[in-house]
Amino acid sequence: MFYLQNGLAEVGKRTGGAIYRPLGKFLAVSFAILCIGGSFGGGNTFQVNQSLNAVQESIPWLADHRWVFGLIMAFFTGLVIIGGIKRIARTAEKIVPTMCGIYLLACLVILFKHFSEIPSAFTTIVDSAFNPGAAWGGFIGVLVTGFKRAAFSNEAGVGSAAIAHSAAKTNQPVREGIVALLEPFIDTVIVCTMTGLVIVITGHYAGGVAADVAKPFADANNGAGLTSAVFGSEIAWFPLILSAAVVLFAFSTMISWSYYGERCWAWMFGDSSSSVYRWLFLLMVFLGSIITSTNVLDFGDLMILGMAFPNILGL
Repeated sequence: MFYLQNGLAEVGKRTGGAIYRPLGKFLAVSFAILCIGGSFGGGNTFQVNQSLNAVQESIPWLADHRWVFGLIMAFFTGLVIIGGIKRIARTAEKIVPTMCGIYLLACLVILFKHFSEIPSAFTTIVDSAFNPGAAWGGFIGVLVTGFKRAAFSNEAGVGSAAIAHSAAKTNQPVREGIVALLEPFIDTVIVCTMTGLVIVITGHYAGGVAADVAKPFADANNGAGLTSAVFGSEIAWFPLILSAAVVLFAFSTMISWSYYGERCWAWMFGDSSSSVYRWLFLLMVFLGSIITSTNVLDFGDLMILGMAFPNILGL
């Protein structure tokens, strides 16, 4: 918000463009509103919803008691976000590397098990994307969905990463920038590619040998449930580990987005009102457990993708 408002105002001073100051203010306010919405949607309710979908594959009792999961997540989230940025950073730096390592190790086990099928999996992916029949099978729709999921995954161009990295205490800003560039590479290029390969290699996709397993999850926008079923078909006990990993990934994402949203809230309404935002955030954690996946996903897409417009226009 600060660079959108003050940066464009400074450009206006140098160039004599009177439009830059009100434009900067408009873009900054737009970004702040959308970021707050994004923190409630994709950074909160969507995370709770998807982690619950994964957990209830291992604990079916939760399917009829979703609110219990919401209360538990709200309680632990509150313990962290009430403590501020330092507690958020300490929690995230312990959770993320461990869970990422466990998940990647499981992917590698399955990929090595089906090593000879990896080339054909890449062929299937490319052929399914670019063969002439794809144009009649909803090419544009799939492309749009791909862009939305990619933005959800790495947040490139959204502007949220700048909020996190601006809080870093470092004497080497260049190294901090390199770390910021490395994040989407690990998240999207490595983790998402390995997940996609595992799903294709095991045939758990539309048109695959195990398409009947994939269909219920696709209809319910339940990517976490599909991933759990895929890993369970190869490593019988792994869905339990994956459920824990998904919950912890979601938890770390939520506490990070709570900081993004809180900074935007404080910019608009003042630091003294931050506690109001935190309680609203915790309320949304609970609601995320009982709202349908489709509604959560649509709202999250709208807010997070919307953040990119004022951010990119300002840049």
